[in-house]
Amino acid sequence: MYKLVRTSRLYEQIVRQIEQSIVKGDLKPGDQLPAERELAQRCGVSRTAVREAVKALREKGLVEAYSGRGTFITDGTQQAVRQSLDLMVKIGQPEGSTHLAEVRSILEPEIAALAAQRIQEPELSTMREAVDIMDGAFKNPDIYIEADLDFHLALAEGASNPLILSLLDSIVALLREQRLRIFRVPGGPERGQVHHKRILDAIEKRDPEEARAAMRAHLCQVREDSESPAASRAPAKRNSH
Repeated sequence: MYKLVRTSRLYEQIVRQIEQSIVKGDLKPGDQLPAERELAQRCGVSRTAVREAVKALREKGLVEAYSGRGTFITDGTQQAVRQSLDLMVKIGQPEGSTHLAEVRSILEPEIAALAAQRIQEPELSTMREAVDIMDGAFKNPDIYIEADLDFHLALAEGASNPLILSLLDSIVALLREQRLRIFRVPGGPERGQVHHKRILDAIEKRDPEEARAAMRAHLCQVREDSESPAASRAPAKRNSH
């Protein structure tokens, strides 16, 4: 039923596949979607793309996600009014970028500190894999950015607080656009990797203070790159992710 996704706008293609399966009757109300990791493997995409696809399907009223149970096809008759944060904040506006930086500076250092105390091996493995992928993708923004998002969302998973994960999930589109803007800043991806590895090292050492400090340093670097002239010249959106 699920095909490898090969071209741009990964999450939208997943959404279309599932919509087509619903229309054809292959998926019926009450049917459960595969688990996030399994669906990512079947489609050949990152877990971040799967998460964004599920979010879009929820906004369309086609699926409902239940904590601890999974994601299920709905009957389509009770679509809730959902307004995600990315519709309220426009990353292309200067104040939007500032708002996002402020939110990240509030959330992510404490997420890192919690993860240092609570993270389990599956999330650590995801973070290590993401770092390895980014090491080989300094010239490929599509691959680098998806791995970067996976790194930060695995960290949020490691904090073992579903509300935290939901908050970050709600701004994934903004985070992706921010990364698209700063990827072309000379040395930006390489600087980001230095910080990713410091964060990972602190998490592996189970040191919350070091993890918090490493994340703060990373966010300072992100903010500096976001404010550089090269980032402001970069297009806010591209045809590919």
